[in-house]
Amino acid sequence: MAAAQGHLADGADSTGGQDGAPLAFRHAVAGLRGARPRAEVEIDPTAPPRRLAPFSYALEAVVAPDEEEELAEGRLILLHDPEGHDAWRGTFRLVTLVHADLEPEMAADPLLPEVCWSWLTGALQARGVPYLEPSGTVTLASSHHFGGIGERDSSTKIEIRASWTPVEDSGVPDTGAHLAAWCDLLCQLAGLPPAGNPDPGVVALPQRRGPRPR
Repeated sequence: MAAAQGHLADGADSTGGQDGAPLAFRHAVAGLRGARPRAEVEIDPTAPPRRLAPFSYALEAVVAPDEEEELAEGRLILLHDPEGHDAWRGTFRLVTLVHADLEPEMAADPLLPEVCWSWLTGALQARGVPYLEPSGTVTLASSHHFGGIGERDSSTKIEIRASWTPVEDSGVPDTGAHLAAWCDLLCQLAGLPPAGNPDPGVVALPQRRGPRPR
């Protein structure tokens, strides 16, 4: 995956190829495409879903600090319904799926799901971006190998599925700030220390060691 360049390429369609998109959606997409994430996070546009809202745009990202091993990955989708949506309490919605592999000892912590959910809400609050109606799930999935692949170590993956409504300022949410908060979540799942001055109250997962099971 090639890293995002932090700006629209010459002639690029800021709506993700959706003709007739409202100006508010175009500005929101431009905010995503103009964001500059941490160097360890590689971002690319990807095909968005077409049935969740009249207009949508999607990004996929991986955290690969050494450009060899991917420690966490995810997808962020921007939805827009100009008519508004009662459940959203707004005209925009952000939807995400992120996951990462865990060290075996971390998976045994009964508080891990609550901690990981707090990372999402905490990342948004730390970036100072207002949001409404957060919802989602945190799932732990363990894999044990048998037969011809029985020599592989057991593995556990954590997955967060979530959505929230970005509060709009003059009709357009600060999608760049929401993307930065989302990248902070990915980096925490990958076990990277916070960027800038670390907060002693923030606990990250230890970085996964060894090659990823195939």
